[in-house]
Amino acid sequence: MIAPFALESDDIRKTFGHFTALGGITLKIRRGEFLALFGRNGAGKTTFLKVAATLVRHTHGKLRIEGIDIREEPEQARRHIGFLSHNTYLYRDLNPLENLQFFSRLYGIPNAAARIRLLLDRVGLNSRASDPVRAFSRGLHQRLGIARVMLHDPSLILLDEPYTGLDANAVDTLNQMLDEAAAAGKTIILTTHDLDQGLRAATRAVIIDRGKIVFDGDAKDQAIRKAYETYIRVGVSR
Repeated sequence: MIAPFALESDDIRKTFGHFTALGGITLKIRRGEFLALFGRNGAGKTTFLKVAATLVRHTHGKLRIEGIDIREEPEQARRHIGFLSHNTYLYRDLNPLENLQFFSRLYGIPNAAARIRLLLDRVGLNSRASDPVRAFSRGLHQRLGIARVMLHDPSLILLDEPYTGLDANAVDTLNQMLDEAAAAGKTIILTTHDLDQGLRAATRAVIIDRGKIVFDGDAKDQAIRKAYETYIRVGVSR
């Protein structure tokens, strides 16, 4: 039976020494939802995404991806996840083609050559496919990172500030790819400081403040704008 929730967290807590990064996040995200996650710097949104991506081990609670407990079966959970953060997890001494070939072998993707070429074309890197990644700008790193995220056709796409460093054309490309992923029934969680960009295609909006959820509602409801002013824009000076 297919799990009803793409992501289900129950009282997720994460502490670093005496600092509490997550103070008990309970969140159920249905398959096919597009969730925009907002919060000030240090609010806990990046930590939550890293926990969900199995990159950071949580201190307390349970989290399931497509019904799979990430602590009990992390490798199985990762096969459903595509994660993009400020660290693109690319090998700088390899070129884009070699990077994607490596990750295709890692995920066991059969006959990956055609998909790699398609993705390189989609992110505008076919002409740079043989250039070492170390020569790339931040924006080009992000473009290739997007291709890496989509390579194994994940059911859950986690994006932490994905628009950072992208030029206008790359932003349009990313938005088109996200729209296509959403139309195909993929579940998307995206963090950004840009309210309008985050709400552009989102179906749901969540605000995290000081490690806890303080708002959870329909992305089209005007209440999100008021909450954003309260917890993020006004909250900067608190």
